[in-house]
Amino acid sequence: MLRIRNLDFHFGKAQALHGLNLCIKKGQITLLVGSNGAGKSTLMRCISGIGRASQGEIIFEDDTIGNLPPHDIVRRGIVQVPEGRKIFPSLTVQENLEMGSMHPEAKKKRKQSMEYVFELFPILLERRNQIGETLSGGEQQMLAIGRALMGLPRVLLLDEPSMGLAPIVVQQVFGVLKKIHQSGGTIFLVEQNLKASLALCHYAYVIENGRIVMEGTGQELMLNEQTVKAYLGIHKKNGKEVRHEIA
Repeated sequence: MLRIRNLDFHFGKAQALHGLNLCIKKGQITLLVGSNGAGKSTLMRCISGIGRASQGEIIFEDDTIGNLPPHDIVRRGIVQVPEGRKIFPSLTVQENLEMGSMHPEAKKKRKQSMEYVFELFPILLERRNQIGETLSGGEQQMLAIGRALMGLPRVLLLDEPSMGLAPIVVQQVFGVLKKIHQSGGTIFLVEQNLKASLALCHYAYVIENGRIVMEGTGQELMLNEQTVKAYLGIHKKNGKEVRHEIA
């Protein structure tokens, strides 16, 4: 459905992505894991049209989209939930959701989409008239996902959806991702919660220094968890897992 072929990306003279190849299949959850600075968010920005690859192709249903502006990519059905949520803080929950459905096709189905979002996240229905910045971190993440769903995504991109959330909220968010998949959704997930994301995904890639260094089904990588953790810079100290972040 969405293919990345031989993708390079440069920040000035520094190369962030090196000949990246991966495939996101329709109706599946595809996972990308890696340390901070490995190139995960850079790839997300390239797919969304915010960043421009210096070489390679991004192909969505046989059409090359790497040179399209972000709004055209959204209209084609590729919608991102950005890292850090980035909701509109001064707007209400309902107004935030409406902002996610501004292109013509999404506007036509705004009512049905809103009902679907409130079914997935009942707390947002309770908070529909509340200002976004007054929500808890978990509620803001739910709102960010809901806003993306209002755009009728055919591929939903999620960049670190569990970041900064309490474990019980992480479970709720991952439960919703499972429901989205069960309803036919296609998801590309960037995530550092290794155990939960490998259990959820169908296929996973490990990125290190802008290169794919491992890939396989979620089950295969779970069986090879120690190797994956080595690429993520995770080690044990006093019996506890410690992550060595790469700037």
